[in-house]
This record gives sequence, structure tokens and C-alpha cells, in this order.
Amino acid sequence: MTGLIIVVVYFIVMIAIGLWSRRRAGGAANFFVAGRSGSSFFITGSLLATIIGGSATVGMAGLGFSQGLTGMWWLLVGTVGLIVLGIFLAGKVRQFGLYTLPELVEKQYDKRIGLAVSILIVVSWVGVIAAQIVASGKILSVLGMGDPTMWMIIFSVVFIAYTVLGGQYSVIRTDIIQVGIIFLGIFGGLALVLTRVGGWGGLQEALPAGQFAFPVSESFGGYELVSLLLLVGLTYVVGPDMYSRLFCAKDGRTARTSVFWAAALIIPFALGITLIGMGASAMFPAISPEQAFPTVITGVLPPLLGYIVLAALLGAVMSSADTCLLTASTILSVDIVGRFKPSLSQGKLLALSRWGIVLLGICSLLVALALKGVISSLLFAYTVYTCGVILPVLAGFYKDKLKVTSLGALAAIIGGGGMALVSKLFEIKYLDLGGLLASGVLLFLVSFIENRVRGKSLDRSRGI
Repeated sequence: MTGLIIVVVYFIVMIAIGLWSRRRAGGAANFFVAGRSGSSFFITGSLLATIIGGSATVGMAGLGFSQGLTGMWWLLVGTVGLIVLGIFLAGKVRQFGLYTLPELVEKQYDKRIGLAVSILIVVSWVGVIAAQIVASGKILSVLGMGDPTMWMIIFSVVFIAYTVLGGQYSVIRTDIIQVGIIFLGIFGGLALVLTRVGGWGGLQEALPAGQFAFPVSESFGGYELVSLLLLVGLTYVVGPDMYSRLFCAKDGRTARTSVFWAAALIIPFALGITLIGMGASAMFPAISPEQAFPTVITGVLPPLLGYIVLAALLGAVMSSADTCLLTASTILSVDIVGRFKPSLSQGKLLALSRWGIVLLGICSLLVALALKGVISSLLFAYTVYTCGVILPVLAGFYKDKLKVTSLGALAAIIGGGGMALVSKLFEIKYLDLGGLLASGVLLFLVSFIENRVRGKSLDRSRGI
């Protein structure tokens, strides 16, 4: 009963923040990018809360359970990606002063490419949101009341509600609260897990030596590491969620500083969550991997701390879900519908975005009810997105030097994203990285051909 009370109070607080934020989210800039006034503290906290979601708690504890220390790479590739983002792109992204990643792509190329990227992101991010909803069902099922489906529906109603009410203002403020709870819950839980298994030495005695191999192991080799670095790590370099946070920063320096802080703070979270999964493997070897963290809550922690950790996991999932949902709905309203109806007033655009939040939230819930695992669902979405979008956007920052064209970018988006989709639908090994390679080849090959054709046309027009 105590656990249920904590969860209900948590939900009420989140909705209350949404109601409070509604007063400050009246204009488009306030609703979509929190007035572009975010400090390093708020932007760093929001980045962390967005990153440490269902995949980094339920999912990554499952990786620690099944493969050991190499499970850390699920988050560590994010550290690598954020360092690259901070060094090369964070300041540039903030200087554009836009609302969404597709708007940036449109400035790099043209409206066609912006629209193609918008559609690909919205479709992919429905899968990302769905994975968070799946994780919520696994977490809340430990209360012993109702089934995961019921909790998935309740969770969806709550995070959709406060996102609709307060937009980016409520998301950033709830993120700060949630990241604090996440920190206390994860490291408090880790301390008790290690005590229960007899510390580091006890963990080493209980598990096979291969579980402690790093950076690669028998179950996680070089190919798997490269795949994660490219297919997941690149989403931190060019990601709609990461960029939505940078657009909220008050200036370019704040954006860069926040990215570097987030990159550093991810590391202890990665180690802590993975060790919890490994501890669960030592104590409960018969459970399924993605039940590792929920089982630790019910089987290891004292009731009060267990419920605090439960709130931490719930906060982790909710903070990722709300950001992904707002990002996708903003792109749907601004970059897709708004493109066909440019005369929409600011008020109608905000109303449209709020309805978009509800629509995409419902779609994500329906997808979640059909999904099986958190990590597998996220890998599906990230692979399609990465292979289609990443290379054209990165090349777009250096468009003149690289001589890439809009037609080349469009070919890369369709070809790379399409190949990645086929690789996941039919489970064709190595074709996922092949999609990324195809995207790069198409981008530069089609751009080269188009530039040659243009050059010859200019020569003919000049009589050369």
C-alpha cells in the first residue's frame, strides 16, 4: 500500500508542475524551447534525465545481468557521442535559434529534405516512446497490484497530461526533480545490492570471470561495440532530443558546457546500473534479464528504500518519455503540418501541438502494447533513424566544403533508412551497419553526379 501511495503522490506532483508551468507556456518560444533561457544547471539536468530512461535502467540492468560489465557501453557510447557534440556542434546548433532538428536540416538543404527527416523522426520516435512505456509496465508491476498493461495505460495518461499542460517548461522542471530522485535511488540501491552479495569480492566469486571482461567479452565483441558506437552513439551527436535541449539553452556557451557535464555524469550512472544488474544475476539467476532491476526492488531492498528506488526508475522512464513525446509532437506540428499550412497563427500552432502530443502518445501506447523488450525496441528505432538521418545532417554542417546536395541527402535518407528498416524487419545481420554505409555512399555519389551534371549544364549555357 505504501508503494502505491508513493506512486500516486509522484504522479500528482508531476501533473501539478504541468499545471503551474501552463501559465508560463503561452507563447510558441515558451512552449517549445522554454523561452531559450535555460542555465547550465537546468540543461545538464534535463539532458541527464532524458538520457537515463527505460533503456538505461530496466534495459541496461538487463544487459549487466546477461553480459556483465560490457553492458555499460549502452550509456558509455552516449558519453563518446556527447563529447563529439560538445566539441564540434553544440555551439553551432544553439546559434541557429530554431525549434527542431528538421528546421535545421531545411536550412542546410531545402524543404523536401526537412520534410523527409521530419517523417522519419516522428515514426522512429513513436518506437522510442513506446519502449519507455514498456519499461514503465515492468517497473510498476512490482507493486503487485494490477498487470503491466494497466500500469502502462496509467503511466501514459500521466506523462501525456503534464506534457500537454506545460510543454518544455514543465518538462525541464520535472526533469530536474526526476534526475535527483534517480541519483538517490540508483546509488542507494547499489550500496545495498553490493552489501547483500558481499561487496566486489563476493560479486566476483558469484559470477563467471567473463562477466568482468571489459571493453569487450565473449558475449560482446568488437562488432557489437562498433555497432553501438555508430547506431546508438551517433544519436547523441545528431539527435532531436539532444538538439531540443540545446535550443532551450540561453546561449552557445551554456549549450556546450551542459553537454560536457552530461557526458561526464553519465559514466557513474552507467557503472552503477550495470552493477545492479550483475548483482541481480548473482542473487536471482533464474529471472529474465529485464526483470533484474524490478526484482532487486522487491527481493533485496527494504520496503521504504525499495519504493524510493521504484520512484527513481519511474522518474527515469517518465523523463525520457516526456521529452521524446514533446520533440515528436513539435516536429509533427511545426515541420509537417505547419509546412502545408504556413498561415497558422501562433495560438493554433500551440493547440495543434497539444493535440499532436495526445495523438502520438496514444500511438506510442498502442505500439508499446505490442512490443516485447525495451532494448530491442530502441535498437529498432535508433537503427532506422541513424542510417537515414545522421550522415546527411553531419555533412550539412560542412555542405560547401563537402559539396553535398539536396538530392544526395534525399537519396541517403531513403536508401540508408530503408536498408536499416529491412535489416531489422527480417533480422539480417550486418545489414544494419550496411545501411549506414549505403547512406554515406548515396550521399556523396548522388551529390557528385548532380554537381557534374550541373557543371556541364552551366558550361553549355555559357557556350563552352
